[in-house]
Amino acid sequence: MPLRIGYVREHFCSPLLQYEAEDEGKTFTLIECPSGTGQLISRLTNDEIDLAIALTDALIAGIARGSKAYKLVGSYVNSPLKWAVITGRNSPYEQISDLQGTRLGISRYGSGSHTMAYVMALQQQGWSTDQLNFQVNNDIRGLLDSVNDGSTSAFMWEWFTTKPFADANECRFIGAVPTPWPSWHIAAHPERASVGRLKAFLSNLTQHVQDFQKPEARAGPSVEFIKTTFGYPEEDIKAWLQSVEYTNDCTQIEYEVISRTLSVLQEAGAVTLQEGESFNPCQFVNEDVVRLVSPKED
Repeated sequence: MPLRIGYVREHFCSPLLQYEAEDEGKTFTLIECPSGTGQLISRLTNDEIDLAIALTDALIAGIARGSKAYKLVGSYVNSPLKWAVITGRNSPYEQISDLQGTRLGISRYGSGSHTMAYVMALQQQGWSTDQLNFQVNNDIRGLLDSVNDGSTSAFMWEWFTTKPFADANECRFIGAVPTPWPSWHIAAHPERASVGRLKAFLSNLTQHVQDFQKPEARAGPSVEFIKTTFGYPEEDIKAWLQSVEYTNDCTQIEYEVISRTLSVLQEAGAVTLQEGESFNPCQFVNEDVVRLVSPKED
């Protein structure tokens, strides 16, 4: 039976889509999760997928909160994710500071849109996280509707994915918040797929990631693939390709990435520890599948 791989159909998954076209369903099948990382984690929990490519912070936060449905098994995108702060086209909000004390839209609890609201509030704005108030709107269409009907003040989503909606005057950007961690990692249920199958998938994905981000690919073929697949304007694609950095090796994860992400999540109040507790980054990864490395290692 092919691996069931959950993903969000966005430009970040271009190397995965290229791999899928080559594989033709022989070793894996893709299952789209339009609601984002919260839905990916839910499907891992409910035995609907075996592996997910999802947002780093939400994956780590889920494990820190006690989830046994998955462990980290690989890295994917090393550069930060640029989150747009988005409000309605006719809303009264003009800057992020206007949002204090209002209701924010999120796709799901535990999703990136939820976690990043804590980072925006505490790290960027200095608000108390007790002031955060959320409404679940499931997906991008629900989020857009909510800021335009006034049921929420704003929501957060990846900048380039939502820019076409702003260009079409369906919403407005009033700011941005970059993640203080590498944006995408790979997680898998600890028992539903064999170590050998997971390693083979990650090894082949590494090759497609490396091919996608070669300078000669970024100069042409990768631009055309995204343009054809997602319909984004060429200037937006080129700007994104200049800013994104994929991993050179999906089969390893840096120890420091986990510890740093946990530190920020704790500071933002998204993850809490009982007195006397501590987190060990080793508990977040399946070391039978992926190599946990320190920055000093090659």
